[in-house]
Amino acid sequence: MQDIPFSPYLGMIAMRLAITLLLTGLIGWDRERLRKPAGLRTHVLVGLGSALAMLISILTGPVVNGIYQMDPRIAQNVLTGIGFLGAGTILHLREGVVSGLTTAATLWTCAVIGLAAGCGFYSGALLTTGLVLLTLYFLNLLDDYIVSRVYHNLTLRSRVSGTLTETVREILRDNNVKIIRTEVQTGREGERFVVIHFKPIPVAAAKALNRRIDRLPGIQEAIFN
Repeated sequence: MQDIPFSPYLGMIAMRLAITLLLTGLIGWDRERLRKPAGLRTHVLVGLGSALAMLISILTGPVVNGIYQMDPRIAQNVLTGIGFLGAGTILHLREGVVSGLTTAATLWTCAVIGLAAGCGFYSGALLTTGLVLLTLYFLNLLDDYIVSRVYHNLTLRSRVSGTLTETVREILRDNNVKIIRTEVQTGREGERFVVIHFKPIPVAAAKALNRRIDRLPGIQEAIFN
């Protein structure tokens, strides 16, 4: 097998990898500051690996009229393989408590951004990165706005347990509280706690439920807001 020429392509390779490093680093930093399972290094490594895979698929493809023809199979395998890495960031506890879906999605997107930068599609890589950052930041603000005005939530500070979480959910359902979703969040000091979101209920009803849930074994603190 013939070696790939080094010098003529060094500048192009370095530029594409550097752009990938910058773009995926921005997304990874957002996950890192929120203490997600996959942070800055993971997103950058995924992007760089994908960009290199794309470069390999281009530089090892057949040359027609002096132009390298890309072999699409390598890029396809990257997108397939990244799914297994993304699955590792998803925490699926019992009784429907799921965490890490957004981080898994950003990992997959970083792989695609790396492929785009690796083949020289800089505008697509840049625009996608911008849209991802807008989605992560501004839609998170919108979500906070909706949470504070459209429905309430219950934060459980305790050892994360599917059984305990389901007990609390049963109490809420028995009192005709419509649950929207349940998630696990991580605090600044790495503390993990369960948040149950539900449709609005009267303050008096929330206080009565708070007293009942506070008495459950294993609950350190139950906060309605």
